[in-house]
Parts: sequence; C-alpha cells; structure tokens
Amino acid sequence: MNGLKFDLLNCDGVARRGRINTAHGTIETPAFMPVGTAATVKGMRPESVAETGAEIILGNTYHLMLRPGAERIASLGGLHKFMNWSGPILTDSGGYQVMSLSDLRKITEQGVRFRSHIDGSYHDLSPERAVQIQHLLDSNITMVLDECTPYPATFEQAETSMQLSMRWAARCKEAFVERPGYGLFGIVQGSSFEDLRLASAEALRDIGFDGYAIGGLAVGEGRQVMFATLDYTTPALPSERPRYLMGVGKPEDLVGAVARGVDMFDCVLPTRSGRTSQAFTRRGEINLRNARHKDDARPLDEECTCPACSGYSRAYLHHLTKAGEILGLMLLSWHNLHYYQHLMAGMRQAISDGSFEDFAEAFQSLYTGGDIAPL
Repeated sequence: MNGLKFDLLNCDGVARRGRINTAHGTIETPAFMPVGTAATVKGMRPESVAETGAEIILGNTYHLMLRPGAERIASLGGLHKFMNWSGPILTDSGGYQVMSLSDLRKITEQGVRFRSHIDGSYHDLSPERAVQIQHLLDSNITMVLDECTPYPATFEQAETSMQLSMRWAARCKEAFVERPGYGLFGIVQGSSFEDLRLASAEALRDIGFDGYAIGGLAVGEGRQVMFATLDYTTPALPSERPRYLMGVGKPEDLVGAVARGVDMFDCVLPTRSGRTSQAFTRRGEINLRNARHKDDARPLDEECTCPACSGYSRAYLHHLTKAGEILGLMLLSWHNLHYYQHLMAGMRQAISDGSFEDFAEAFQSLYTGGDIAPL
C-alpha cells in the first residue's frame, strides 16, 4: 500500500469521525496537532505532549531548513529520532512563513527567494525543494508549497495567487516520493471568494492527493467569514480523504469547524497562551495574572486531570506567573494542550454516539457562561 490509509468510521450530520494510519502510528480524527515549529513543542517534553493525548505533532519546513538544516537532521536519523517523538509528524511547507516575510522575499513562478530572518542569508525554496526537505525530515504528512494569500485581497490578487499555488501543487505531486504510510496534502486557496475556493478544490482533486488542507484562513478574516468559507469548501473536497484546516484555532473554532466536516487542526494558541498566563477551561479562558486568583485555592478546572489541575491551585499558578517562573508557563502549556485533546476526544465520542449537535450546544453554553468566581 502506498500513501496514507484513511477510514471514515462515523458521520453525524456533516461532522466526521475517522482514522489515519501512517508509518509512525494511527491518528484518530477529529485531531488537534500541537505545533513543534523548530522540532520542539515549546515548554513541553515530547513524553509530556504524548501524555496530553496528542498523537501527531507539526514541524515547520522553513524554520528547520534554516536551523539546524534538513540534511543535518536526516544524517541524525530524521526528525522523529532527532526530537524523540515516535508518533506521526506533519510538516508545514513554509508558505505561511514566507507570506509573513513580505520585506524579505521575492516570489516567482519558480518558487520563493528569501532572506533568512536569522542571519540575512539568501535561500531558494521551490516546490521541489520544499518536498525534498520534508522527505529528508521523514515527515509522515508532507504539505505542498503554496502562497498563503494575505487578507484582505482583491478577487484578481486572490485568483493570481491561487493559480500559482495550483501550479506549484502539481509540481509538488511530481516531486513527491510515494511510500507506504506517507502522504502528500494539497492546500485549497482563494481567500474569501467562493468561485476561487471551488476552482482551487477542483484543481487539487484533478491532481490527486492523500489529503486536502484549507489554507489562507485565520489570517484576519474573522470567524463568520471563516465558517462561511468552510460551508462551501469542505463539501467540494473528496469525502474519502482527510480534511485539514490550517492554523486554527480557538476552542469555538474547532467545534464549529468539525461541525462543517473538518478532520484535522493545528495552532500555536494552546502553548503560546500558556506562555502568556492564559488558560483554557470548560468555562472559558482565564488570565492567571489577574489579582482575583491570588487567594484562590481551587484548581483551574476541577474536572481536569492534567498535572496543573491535579497538583496546584490557581493561587500558586498566579504566583508563578507574577514571579516569572518557568514552571508556570510549563504547567499552563500542559494544561492547555490537555484541554484541547480532551475537547477533541469528546467530539470524537459524540460523533460516534450520534450526539454531536447536543455536544456542541452543551460546549457553547458552558464555555461562554464564564468562569465561576471564588466563594
């Protein structure tokens, strides 16, 4: 068998429950991928990431090609061995990072020439080189190189950008080396224009990929536009392949996107929020820097089983954040990743039980109800 094997196990309305089999293990979907941009999930040991329930993590082509270098990682046994993560890995091709380097890059038909944000050195990233780098990393899921269209964009700008990404996608498909347990995902672009999104989806279906990602969202368009885009984009993607919404998002985004047929997600939010004293709980978000927590003996969430909740009070976590202690950001990052994985597990179970709509309503009611003040 070449490529990835995806089994669609249950559907509840548009929401899907599936399973992806890779050369490095199984991914139960809907799935959330913690972001390990530079071969590390910030503030977390790989073993701790696995303990949160995560089955797959994300690495980044752009950052790893610059430091320590794809060839070096390959010589050391590949990214799994290099970072001590035995499970599946998906690597972002670097298109998003290239978009953010607008003052340091030049895009042509051939690819992207850019200056390193680290030392100013020049590098060329073509579709073929992006695929080669991800092969050297031994990534289980390789992403095509695309141009992530900025928002807002005119129809003409979005169309030109999307068509370039589709030509690059075809070149990535030619460069990809098929082997059992490894796959290549295409990326739908087209900004917020329905005609362009549907044309992009059709072009990618014609090329043929192991999975289909939806890119160019969570770039400032707002939740309503994002959900509207998903409403017409996901039905245009093959039902027998996994669907991945890139760079999303908040818990409400995940639930809403699963309700629209998305299977996979990644976002820096759980760990970035943990490093800035923010915690996600069943009752919404908590800022541990607020003085209201300094005498609060309760855990973050009385039903959570993560180390931050089972061993420490809000008062102690508040103290750690105010004192700038590293343990604080570690515990909050662990808690947030655990919360995200618990949310995904809950959605998987609800879809299997045929109760996803009830789950989504209960989530929304509790999450937006606000945190309970200490007695």
